[in-house]
Amino acid sequence: MQQNVAPTVAPPSAAAAALLIDGVTKTYRHGRVEIRALVGASLRVGEGEFVAVMGPSGSGKSTLLGVIAGLDVPTSGSVHVRGCCISAMTDDEATAFRRRHIGIVYQRFNLFPDLTIEENVAVPLMLAGRGGDDVTGRVRRALGRVGLDQRRDHLPTEVSGGEVQRAAIARALVSDPAIVLADEPTGNLDSATGEEIMKLFNELWANGQTIVLVTHEHDIAAHARRQIHLRDGIVERDVQTEKIK
Repeated sequence: MQQNVAPTVAPPSAAAAALLIDGVTKTYRHGRVEIRALVGASLRVGEGEFVAVMGPSGSGKSTLLGVIAGLDVPTSGSVHVRGCCISAMTDDEATAFRRRHIGIVYQRFNLFPDLTIEENVAVPLMLAGRGGDDVTGRVRRALGRVGLDQRRDHLPTEVSGGEVQRAAIARALVSDPAIVLADEPTGNLDSATGEEIMKLFNELWANGQTIVLVTHEHDIAAHARRQIHLRDGIVERDVQTEKIK
């Protein structure tokens, strides 16, 4: 039975934010070695913001994305998405919350090769227990938003790499999430196709979607309106960027 996920007591600023990260620390242990992946990281993302998270390898980018998505639990601190403290949820609660409120786009696409594009996009809704016309309508709308209306009956192996990533973005959008997280979404694409994908992210942002994108590429991060630079698990810089023409 799906658990009822309710907001925990949140800081006043969390209610008005799409995302609020407050003093998050994440420590891993490998035998006697302690690795501090995040060190008191704090970040606020407002509704409708487009934010790029940057940093060298080992800076904590992937860990940060994991705690935002509820895939990893902070050692200390809290993570609120739309006022709900996902970092305080049980695994089952976090999974149910993520399926409804967080869309994730992966570098390696993570589509099922034996399912059509339409079936792949429907997966989050099916896992959330939805069915019937609601699923069909949501899937068709999501595919329309990424320009894949005519490709819905194709398998992932029958379309281009850019179209596969568009399908992955449609899957992230299908539940009308509060926030879309993108982990190196252009990493497996050539530069021209990557630019096309970033134009799509810009269109989504222009239509009000909140986006947090992890990348190590400066030209990709330049598409965002704000850049968060991590180093050694700490937010080193938080800067506004000019709009790309």
